[in-house]
Amino acid sequence: MSDLLCLPWRPLRLCVRKSFAQRRKGRQGKHLSEQQISTPDSREQKIMKSEARKNLIRILQNAHAGEMAAAYAYRGHWKSLKNSAEKERIKLIEAEEWMHRENAARWLEKFGAKPNRRREKIFWTIGRSLGVACYVSGWFFPMYFAGRLESQNVQEYVDAAEYAKELEMLDCFDEMMEMSRIEGEHEIFFRGTVAGHRLLPLTKRFFRWS
Repeated sequence: MSDLLCLPWRPLRLCVRKSFAQRRKGRQGKHLSEQQISTPDSREQKIMKSEARKNLIRILQNAHAGEMAAAYAYRGHWKSLKNSAEKERIKLIEAEEWMHRENAARWLEKFGAKPNRRREKIFWTIGRSLGVACYVSGWFFPMYFAGRLESQNVQEYVDAAEYAKELEMLDCFDEMMEMSRIEGEHEIFFRGTVAGHRLLPLTKRFFRWS
């Protein structure tokens, strides 16, 4: 008799248990979904940020060495010139190149990275050699190739700024863009200096600048 009385309630108990399990599963699924949504970086984003960090460090290392080479070249350049407005402007450009090198060193330190020692040695040699060559190469070619170098630096710092933006380092982004702007001013100066020179059309054909 007791067995018969219990039979109608068994499906109800099973139904209640099933309903409770479904609600619990639903809450767990919702909790997991919220966790996934609230996670700040997906795996793909972390990979992209890692690549951005590597690329930014590489550009900063290149800039650290390249600014040294440019500064030494400009030092030889302005010393080879007679007193003039051009000489004073190139002296100022040299000072700005050293400042950019210091900025690159500071950001490398923040990333826990160091300058590329091999590249530093190579570019020290290049900068010193170009500085000496300014005394024998005449006026035009140092001016032209300085402008061409500055053109490349403009884009290099823009690229660095984009990587800084990916890393959400807005202070770094602002500084890289400011450095790009200054390099752009250098390029404009050198472009204006060589404009109209008789060697410009032929040089431009081979080296694709100005």
